[in-house]
Amino acid sequence: MSPRINDDERLRRLEAVTDATLSRLDVSDLLDELLDRVRDLLGVDTAAILLLDAHSGQLVATAAKGLEEEVRAGFRVAVGRGFAGRVAAARTAVRLTDVTPNDVVNPILTATGIRSLLGVPILAGGDLMGVLHVGTLSRREFGDDDVRLLELVADRVAAAGRIRSAKLDQSAALALQRSLLPARLPSVPGVDLAARYVPGHATGIGGDWYDVFVLPSGWLGVVIGDVSGHGLASAVVMGRVRSALRAYALICDDPAEALTLLDRKVQHFEAGSLTTALYAMISPGRDLAIISTAGHLRPVLAGPDGPAALVAVPVDPPLGVMRPDRPRRSTAVPLAPGALLLCYTDGLVERRGEVIDTGLERLVALVRADAPDAVCATVMSEAADALPTDDVAVLAVRRRD
Repeated sequence: MSPRINDDERLRRLEAVTDATLSRLDVSDLLDELLDRVRDLLGVDTAAILLLDAHSGQLVATAAKGLEEEVRAGFRVAVGRGFAGRVAAARTAVRLTDVTPNDVVNPILTATGIRSLLGVPILAGGDLMGVLHVGTLSRREFGDDDVRLLELVADRVAAAGRIRSAKLDQSAALALQRSLLPARLPSVPGVDLAARYVPGHATGIGGDWYDVFVLPSGWLGVVIGDVSGHGLASAVVMGRVRSALRAYALICDDPAEALTLLDRKVQHFEAGSLTTALYAMISPGRDLAIISTAGHLRPVLAGPDGPAALVAVPVDPPLGVMRPDRPRRSTAVPLAPGALLLCYTDGLVERRGEVIDTGLERLVALVRADAPDAVCATVMSEAADALPTDDVAVLAVRRRD
């Protein structure tokens, strides 16, 4: 039977789990410290935190005291199965005074000899994040005060879990994006190159990308694309699409053919993502660009002796929505000596409360057949919104005189 507690003990419990110094710990240390305090305050033998893996729908043992093997063994259980799964499914506290083999599916609990269990869901804004449970080796009836304390700890775990999840997602996405965006553009005979990328989201990560590569034939591949959304999910799709296009570029002599293969790949493996891409192949003599665009904005071409203009290429549907009976198209565009081709994503020309044609006109008026780095600097400072809400990628290619 759980003993009654007085007001002083309630205050001690409250202070122990709301201690401001806990906020200075990193997430893993915070979870361990909270479990240590729970074991002490409730006089229990075990305490464990299982966080929900949203992709698999399973609860994964993340931190434990007295059940450390649970974490080392990578224990996971589906929502609705076993004790932790029952707590998660019910989204309310569950008390078991006499644990039976039918109540648990984790063999570690059985081997440990747990007699009584108390578990509460870890919730954040109505979303299930996991389960916190404690256990004793002797029979015990957990009281309402025990439940309230464990729910208070679960609230603290929920806040820490969100921070942990956000940090992991951001770190993974940043690492992925940095590995995929060229750290340095290649040195390519016959052309000068420059690029810019600015995220438009607080996470600092998104789905815009650009790529430049020399093919075995001597042709130069120039790519720019945009996967809708922000964060890890968009960065992962961007990485897959970029890698696939590189592979198709090696076996296709026509940008439209490469984008057709990429379209099939996106329809099958990335269904539901809105992805645009522009692929240009520049001839070994650098006097011709063959361009195909899948839902992407037309590039700007500036010649040495005239005003810049949007390249007259047809814009086919984005990747993943093309009908088999509607082939993608490529257009051959001459490149005069000194001409500059500017590719960009829509974040450069879109502004709130303004039609995109206005942004395109502003951009075209800024582009000159000048040094690519200077052109990128100009359009980023004068064409892009001062407070962008979308990612911006720019890639400039200039044929040498």
